[in-house]
Amino acid sequence: MAKRVVLAYSGGLDTSVAVRWLIEERGVEVIALAADVGQGGTDSPDTLRQRARAAGAVEAVVVDCKEEYARDFVAPALKANALYEGRYPLVSSLSRPVIVKYLVAAAREFGADAVAHGCTGKGNDQVRFEVATRALAPDLEVLAPVREWGMTREDSVGYAARFDIPIRVSRTSIYSIDENLWGRAIECGIIEDPWEQPPEDVFAMTVPTATEPTELVVTFEAGLPVAVDGVRMSLHELIPAVGGIAGSYGWGRIDMVENRRVGIKSREVYEAPGALALIQAHQDLEGLTLERDLAHEKFRLEPRWAELVYDGMWFSPLKQAIDAFVDESQTYVSGDVRLRCAPGQCTVVGRRSDVGLYDHGLATYDSSDTFNHQDAAGFVRLWGLGVQTWASRQLRSAPAGDDTAQG
Repeated sequence: MAKRVVLAYSGGLDTSVAVRWLIEERGVEVIALAADVGQGGTDSPDTLRQRARAAGAVEAVVVDCKEEYARDFVAPALKANALYEGRYPLVSSLSRPVIVKYLVAAAREFGADAVAHGCTGKGNDQVRFEVATRALAPDLEVLAPVREWGMTREDSVGYAARFDIPIRVSRTSIYSIDENLWGRAIECGIIEDPWEQPPEDVFAMTVPTATEPTELVVTFEAGLPVAVDGVRMSLHELIPAVGGIAGSYGWGRIDMVENRRVGIKSREVYEAPGALALIQAHQDLEGLTLERDLAHEKFRLEPRWAELVYDGMWFSPLKQAIDAFVDESQTYVSGDVRLRCAPGQCTVVGRRSDVGLYDHGLATYDSSDTFNHQDAAGFVRLWGLGVQTWASRQLRSAPAGDDTAQG
């Protein structure tokens, strides 16, 4: 039985209550580990440490991993144009592997024999935390207090009050928020009814304040954005910079019914203006720079990559193999993409690349046309030769009543 546990600590309701619950119900020492993945908010590292200790943690550690998160976890997702079910840019899914990495490191540092998370039994994050932990440290026990305790969200608020645990949530404001530099996930409350429109007060990244249209140019090198309007910056700085502009026009919201890994359909609301703007720009630049067959094969693999990460398989051989393909595909994905933002909109209005495959002479219909039109006749004839042979030998001799002989 575990004696010392490192808990993935967010400072929110569930993990704050989990600190005390593990102490009371499991008799363990708790080390709280908070990972800063760009969630923002008003809680300073000192506030998080104080809150964890107030709940009973013997030690509280806050790790700034924004740069690493952007470089090693968000960057591969952007290169893969990762959108689960074609819409969700894996906001929460991407942050879990980096958190687990630091959980395991803290467990080794503090001599813990278990790690713990604050995920429920019906969500996806329990899968991500536990599968990643077993990939990196199969010897560590994994505890899931929220999955065990059977308390409702209202019960948890009451539990926190009983033990004087400082929390930000009240019984009248019970939205669950998960945020990082790639976006923001909003759950609970009225949002659980898929017919109800999300109230405006749940949004933070996409509050409309700008009214006049504006344009920005994002520069990519080898598949990753490196500058905005000529100003170079690191990825963990660039994402919120782009998101701040796009989000100020009220753009970047996702409202969807999503298929969770555990078999539940869930109504999810997300804000991800930076993620969606950059994925859109990256996809467009690939259209200019990727050869046709490579582009089509990458397009086929992208949803599989997103599904693997959504399902908690970041540390898996298939995901690593697809990463290798994606990385190779990005060699020439360099250039500029111009985005135009207006109220409720963010669209690509221009793209250019020194290594782009667009040839104006081949594409144009004006007098500068360099395409050899005579070549087309033989190409089309050979392309359709197999169908022509089939039609002459089999289609016309099909038995009467066979649908293939109609029309």
